[in-house]
Amino acid sequence: MANPENRGQNPVSNGDCRRGEERGNDKLPRNSITALFRGKGMLRPFRLLKSDLAGRPKLYHTDWFFNQLIFASAVYLFFTNLLPGITFASDLFQLTGGHYGTIEVVFSTGLCGIIFALFSAQPLTILGVTGPFSILSERIYDLCVHSFHIEYLPFMAWSCIHAAWMHWLLAIFNAHDWTMDYVTTFSTEIFSLLNSVIYFHKAIQELERAHKNTSLASFLYSVIGCVGTFLVAVTLASATKWPVFHKYVRMGLSEYAAAISIIIFIAMPQIGELRELDQSKLPVSTSFRPTLPERTHFFVRFWELPIGWIFAAMIPGLIITVLFFFDVEVSTICATICRYNVRKPGGYAWDVALLGLTTAICGILGIPPANGLLPQAPLHSESLLHNEKVNLDNGTEEVIRTVHEQRWSHLLHAAGILAFVSPPLMHVLGLTPTSVLAGLFLFMGEQSLSVNPILYRFLDVLTPSGDLPTLPEGIGRYRGIHIYTLLQIVVTGVIFAITFTPAAPVFPVIIVMLVPIRLKIMNKFWGSETLRCKSL
Repeated sequence: MANPENRGQNPVSNGDCRRGEERGNDKLPRNSITALFRGKGMLRPFRLLKSDLAGRPKLYHTDWFFNQLIFASAVYLFFTNLLPGITFASDLFQLTGGHYGTIEVVFSTGLCGIIFALFSAQPLTILGVTGPFSILSERIYDLCVHSFHIEYLPFMAWSCIHAAWMHWLLAIFNAHDWTMDYVTTFSTEIFSLLNSVIYFHKAIQELERAHKNTSLASFLYSVIGCVGTFLVAVTLASATKWPVFHKYVRMGLSEYAAAISIIIFIAMPQIGELRELDQSKLPVSTSFRPTLPERTHFFVRFWELPIGWIFAAMIPGLIITVLFFFDVEVSTICATICRYNVRKPGGYAWDVALLGLTTAICGILGIPPANGLLPQAPLHSESLLHNEKVNLDNGTEEVIRTVHEQRWSHLLHAAGILAFVSPPLMHVLGLTPTSVLAGLFLFMGEQSLSVNPILYRFLDVLTPSGDLPTLPEGIGRYRGIHIYTLLQIVVTGVIFAITFTPAAPVFPVIIVMLVPIRLKIMNKFWGSETLRCKSL
């Protein structure tokens, strides 16, 4: 679980030293178009890919070591990735006409996780099916069925194939350099807040379906199960601060809070008269085959889509590319911030190229593509923190907090998730009431929101000015910070509202458009001291 002591810290702003690794771009020639493609120019083809492939493979053998903390991290990752994934599966099943279900989400998460564990440059980054992609795929399905009158999966397959070559272009032309130079916490915090809002909204949707499809008694128990799952998970997550029990017991309760809560509320309906309730449960496959009855195997005949729609699929392909690139960049930055003392070089360009490959594979298999996960990626690093002695140049030793930079935790958790595509384990998932999944949505939303600085700055808005801490030199009042925070909340609300309109598929583009708005427009209304303030 997220360390309460670190709540409210901005993972991106705290990672400025990490960003600085490639900030030599400020010295690159920018006054000539041709200069961008030569020497150290920002658009010189394959510049970052060559750098990634020259440095990271030499350290690959050092990524394979194992200890108890790594195993505990793998178990923790298993629950924090699988359980939110199956909650999105329930929603996708309803809103994509059964084209995506539990087995598709589990298959995608496990397969992409194993590929990234083995071949990525930064194995601390975690992949999975995310809330923003769920919204995007649901809207694309609605357009395919009700507006375009074409088959969904072939169109989605071509969207993913187009997204693949667009990812490769971003890697080839060093798009990561532009991310480091121009993306600020204004857009990343809004993106994180949007994820939290999506989690909360999905919980409400699950309860709405229970109210529509089950009896009143079952619906009332669904509300109890949802709230109970959430409260038990939140309570156990804070177990490390309890005054009772041995510290290792408290640590165990905290690490497995979500899993314990879910097991409790899956078991409760199997007791006594509760067994008679007509509860809505997670729909699963009874064999290793797609959820949709008309499909017999995991393969899409994508070449049968009319040529016009193949080219039209480039538009959602571009939107998927924007969303996935932003997701994987931000999640990797958050997993490698300064406080984790990551010492091995990363490989942003290589990982973007690899993500393009997995996206195309998922599209052809007819499963939802996985991308970078928040808050799971930084939570992965958090679970691997330990004390380590290092030798300084003066011959003395110093104890630092760092993470185990290895691949086993990523590989083991992904392999465990992939195992759940087998019919016996899939049957276990089928015992899960959707009310429990709604409670898990609330819990994941709370976990994501609790580490977002917007929350704490909003609390400052509600706090009398006399009780607020002293601002850094150069910032006279809190007024500018308060307006900045309220603007972020309003923008998040507007983007979320757009997801309910026909323009929903373009919401990732809107998030990216916040970058130039922050750099070109907001500087005119807020002073540089205010925008650089650590509170922002």
